[in-house]
Amino acid sequence: MFFEFGIKDIIDIVLVALTLFYVYRLMKESRSLNVFMGILMFVVFWLIVSQVLEMKLLGSILDKLVSVGVIGLIVLFQEDIRKFLYNIGGHQRMRALRRLFSSSDKQSSEQLKQIIMPIVMACMSMSKKKVGALIVIQRATPLDDIVATGELIDARISQQLIENIFFKNSPLHDGAVIVTHQRIRAAGCILPVSHSLDIPKELGLRHRAALGITHESDCIAIVVSEETGGISVAIRSDFQLRLSAEKLESILTQELA
Repeated sequence: MFFEFGIKDIIDIVLVALTLFYVYRLMKESRSLNVFMGILMFVVFWLIVSQVLEMKLLGSILDKLVSVGVIGLIVLFQEDIRKFLYNIGGHQRMRALRRLFSSSDKQSSEQLKQIIMPIVMACMSMSKKKVGALIVIQRATPLDDIVATGELIDARISQQLIENIFFKNSPLHDGAVIVTHQRIRAAGCILPVSHSLDIPKELGLRHRAALGITHESDCIAIVVSEETGGISVAIRSDFQLRLSAEKLESILTQELA
């Protein structure tokens, strides 16, 4: 007997295919592809046993394993699931939709200058002296958990303060500075490190930390290399390297406006 095949069935198949594709890509990036393929084979075997062959005893055992296994997978891959959901929420269209319900006013050009120029000047000065630095600018996603790992400062943004924090003999120079609400909120903060294999080998731990925090939030991470003095910016899990002062100012103005 033939079954009906309509537009809803097509949509159903497409949605399942897209879901499997995005889960596959997520597992591949997190180097858990073999685990994903094993789970997929188990699910196929479970469907054949319970739905096609209708083996009641084996099917009921596999049903119990699936119900318990889902909880285990959530615990095992909680960071990957969090990243997956964040990528969905951080999509360009989702951000545009979020702005419709946001009542916050855009920052004026004068306010932007007060935030951007001290950071740009400090980065250029540290670049010439080859002083390593890592500055994270918070946007919509709160970074309170990151702030809690460092020392609270809550000071006005200034070039001199930033350079003093990252001075080589300073006890806070190895961590990150967090900028929120037009102020330096904390220094010496610990960031999650990205384990992506796509990062060039010449980039150090600061760059991996900068990329790691952009995996989990919509922040802007600025890095000054201690080895080369080069200035880089990480935004939305992507790097822009070897920036000039003008380019850095342009990127920050565009992203913070």
